[in-house]
Amino acid sequence: MLELLLPFFLLGLFLLILFIIWRINARKYISSGTVASAYDAWTQDRLLERLWGEHIHLGFYPTGNRSIDFREAKEKFVHELVKWSGLDKLPKGSRILDLGCGIGGSSRILSKYYGFNVTGITISPAQVKRARELTPSGLNCNFQVMDALDLKFEDGSFDAIWSVEAGAHMNDKNKFADEMLRTLRPGGYLALADWNSRDLRDHPPSFFERLVLKQLLEQWVHPNFISINEFSNILRNNQNSAGRVISECWNSYTNPSWYDSIIEGFRRPFAILSLGPLAIVKSIREIPTILLMNWAFRKGLMEFGVFKCRG
Repeated sequence: MLELLLPFFLLGLFLLILFIIWRINARKYISSGTVASAYDAWTQDRLLERLWGEHIHLGFYPTGNRSIDFREAKEKFVHELVKWSGLDKLPKGSRILDLGCGIGGSSRILSKYYGFNVTGITISPAQVKRARELTPSGLNCNFQVMDALDLKFEDGSFDAIWSVEAGAHMNDKNKFADEMLRTLRPGGYLALADWNSRDLRDHPPSFFERLVLKQLLEQWVHPNFISINEFSNILRNNQNSAGRVISECWNSYTNPSWYDSIIEGFRRPFAILSLGPLAIVKSIREIPTILLMNWAFRKGLMEFGVFKCRG
């Protein structure tokens, strides 16, 4: 009898240890400094880059299933957002601000395929260093360490503002919108994609949903989530906005990314193994959060919002 129970005991023990590691190493938002520290660590250990490539964001799957490669889907996302937002109407040489640029994956596509002059900013010094290392000298991309809530650019400096999955790290969504629209020239384009909650005032979360949201905030340095409608209203009511804001939920296009981000570890096991034993522990440690994200987006508790407007 004991021999039959032993595998279940070992599995339970493993899951308990994993849960303890997951909770002890939670990445709670305290300030912008904690966001910088988290991204410095993710960049320096190279695990995300080895697994996900140069684009640390979700992918775009046209049919809503995993019919294309994970990394190809990430690049496709950039092109789809460019087309949807109207950035493809801008001439070559247009000045683009990539706000929350990561290690520069999107910036390089915007420069290479569309001929834009791209300035990428991130709060992480390690990301800026890596973005510069990955960028060929022929591309018009430059990268700077800068806080998105305190942009060091003149009013109207850019023809377009581009931001993907950065807003969820901002503790002041109004200031986030203010700074983007302030630095956007009149008539310029805003293209933004972000993780949003559903409208929690109209549809209050259940006890279990509150627990899930708490973990999603605490594991990946998010101060808060707001709904697509709430952020649309923030943009619409901004003094620098032309007023017409269009938003959509792209859950059906992006949801396959969550499972793919786990499966990628099995497709490319050497990407993890080559970084040593600690990388294996780190990769396993992220699985519970990814599974919670997958559940929340599939159930509609979370929504992948895309936004466009003109300055």
